[in-house]
Amino acid sequence: MRRLLALVLLGLCLTLPARAQDAPAAEALGAARELTALISGDANQQMSAAIIGQMWPNIETQLAGKVDAATLAELRTEVERMVVSLTGEVMKNAPAIYARNFSAQELRDILAFYKTPTGAKALRVMPKVMADVGATLAPHMPAFQRDMGGRLDAIMQKHGYKN
Repeated sequence: MRRLLALVLLGLCLTLPARAQDAPAAEALGAARELTALISGDANQQMSAAIIGQMWPNIETQLAGKVDAATLAELRTEVERMVVSLTGEVMKNAPAIYARNFSAQELRDILAFYKTPTGAKALRVMPKVMADVGATLAPHMPAFQRDMGGRLDAIMQKHGYKN
């Protein structure tokens, strides 16, 4: 369970910015807030559902036969509550992140796109697409972690460090 939690936290951390950047321009920040308001309507729920959909089967498998149904149900409720809370908190940072990476005009262009039928569909479908893409990564992670650990250990040994 701890290993799973560590992997989940690592995955979430990898999606966050690595360092602070310059403050965005006020005009870009305003456009970014408008964009975030447009895209975050259903996106938070979809993102939370996608994260839970990927996490829960692993948690459930690890707990199979170890806990009763009532405990499992309460655990699921708590996982859902925590994920919804986390995604809501993370989305508070979205306007500043958008504004640091896009100009005000680019943000207005993105807003215009999302107001088209194709853009509106992208808003509805992309969280599922990204969840599906993420799900294809999950089966590869154990082998990737073993391979990466072995390669990093070999480099450390080459430089005289003991594992």
